[in-house]
Amino acid sequence: MCGFAGEIRFDGAPPDVAAVEAMTTAMTRRGPDGFGVVARGAVALGHRRLKIIDLSERGAQPMVDPDLGLALVFNGCIYNHRDVRARLEAKGYQFFSHSDSEVILKAFDAWGADCVDHLVGMFAFAVVDTDSGVLTLARDRLGIKPLYLAETPGRLRFASSLQALLCAGDVDTTLDRVALHHYFSFHSVVPAPHTVYNGIRKLPPATVRTITPDGRGVEKLYWAPSFEPHPDRLGWDEHRWQDELLESLRTAVRRRMVADVPVGVLLSGGVDSSLIVALLAEQGQSDLATFSIGFDSAGGESGDEYAYSDLIAETFATDHHKIHIGTDRLLPAVPDAIAAMGEPMVSHDCVAFYLLSEQVSKSIKVVQSGQGADEILGGYDWYPPLARTPRAETTPAYARVFFDRDHAAIDGLLADQHRLDGDYDPSRAFALAHQSAPGARTAVDAALRLDTTVMLVDDPVKRVDNMTMAWGLEARVPFLDHEFVELAATCPPDLKLAHGGKGVLKDASRKLLPAAVIDRTKGYFPVPGIRHLEGGVLDMVTDVLRSRTAVDRGLYRPEALDRLFADPNGVRTTLGANELWQVAMLEMWLQTMDKTMETSAPR
Repeated sequence: MCGFAGEIRFDGAPPDVAAVEAMTTAMTRRGPDGFGVVARGAVALGHRRLKIIDLSERGAQPMVDPDLGLALVFNGCIYNHRDVRARLEAKGYQFFSHSDSEVILKAFDAWGADCVDHLVGMFAFAVVDTDSGVLTLARDRLGIKPLYLAETPGRLRFASSLQALLCAGDVDTTLDRVALHHYFSFHSVVPAPHTVYNGIRKLPPATVRTITPDGRGVEKLYWAPSFEPHPDRLGWDEHRWQDELLESLRTAVRRRMVADVPVGVLLSGGVDSSLIVALLAEQGQSDLATFSIGFDSAGGESGDEYAYSDLIAETFATDHHKIHIGTDRLLPAVPDAIAAMGEPMVSHDCVAFYLLSEQVSKSIKVVQSGQGADEILGGYDWYPPLARTPRAETTPAYARVFFDRDHAAIDGLLADQHRLDGDYDPSRAFALAHQSAPGARTAVDAALRLDTTVMLVDDPVKRVDNMTMAWGLEARVPFLDHEFVELAATCPPDLKLAHGGKGVLKDASRKLLPAAVIDRTKGYFPVPGIRHLEGGVLDMVTDVLRSRTAVDRGLYRPEALDRLFADPNGVRTTLGANELWQVAMLEMWLQTMDKTMETSAPR
């Protein structure tokens, strides 16, 4: 797990090594253990390293293999790197390190861009053929690792964080109106390739992009799971599904223990993270480090779920760390959490993950986490209504239960210069195109496919990556193992929706977990101190939205803000998010990025 950056020139000029150094330095917190920059021909690469596998300097990056004529920068972890290495050694390849980075380098030489088909893990990487000057960029199947791009005439820059591209300068930071529409419609999710800035794009998940020295690029989508019944599984009953999913998850959890440093678990006390702990205990892991976080209660809402996490820790005899954050520490952390966001996010638990990661990183470098199960196995409350929806009516029904606003409401919120002209609704059109495509049998399947391959990528997964990597902590997500996802995608929707959601997983878990954890009411990461806007949090929101910077930017209609301020806790989105918090988060993030650019060296 690391951060990387680079630049390729198409105009005959040498790459701007100073700009690559600036981008790389901006990601020091993603990779505090090492730094490197190399330039080869029209390409320069930079890397910040977090040492997880092969702690020696032989695993340092950028990694250059002069015999193969290849140079690599890579962020992530290849869980099957030993197996791939063995196959490559059988082909005659010799290795100078024990790193997964070198495995990618040799795999690329052996199989070209198709090497991604051989990799099990989370990754983004850039490989340069130093002889031909061809650059290949790739991102893992579920988009767990980010990769941002900034292209101008004669040049392409790329980096693991959006902030790094801003630090290099010369970026078009005018606001992308389609991205703004997505943010306010699709529950703050901005699907690739868009970001809120016109000058910065992101490589979609499961995509390889090949760029030739003249600037031409070709993109290939290399993975797309089917959400239709698999012919070999038509005869499976509910018990077979439980057994097969649990066995697949066992494999996923075991894979994610590959490391040369200890691996812990973020334990919320819900079914998902509790099951990870149970499976690790089953596999013989003793004294497993587990971590839970809680906050002061506020607004009549509890700030912790210690009762459940304590039960799991006691049941499986983990080395449990219970972290409590007082309200006095919560508010000051909000600006820092926002600064760590690669893109604006509305979820209150960003701050929770940020503070949790800060504490966890003091004692461990790698954790497993339970993100993804709800999107993959139908755990959210917007899925059951879709079970009665005809396939052809998926998108209108999905929009009613998930979208924060319709097109007219967005027009009523955004000032004229930031809203789209006419009646075109890009968010509805995006969802319709995605959910109408073949490969999903029912409305529930179509919704789960969209949430698994888009919403999950640009909300929960991005949130965890950004907040953990802000403290040099690597988070691994076994529910996003691509083989587990492929299996779960073909599971009948009624098994997923049983028992209030994730029914098939809950039933499978009864062999391992206490009933009190399985049968509890679904919980969320509780952060009541900022979920309920009052006191210092409300003052902060008010100051930001009434600031001269916000007024000059002119994102929102003044009358729309007046309506939200009149009832700061009463106006909620379809999914219950505080609308005032949502509009404030975007402005706060933009102001934070403004400061990032102001404090970076001009170029």
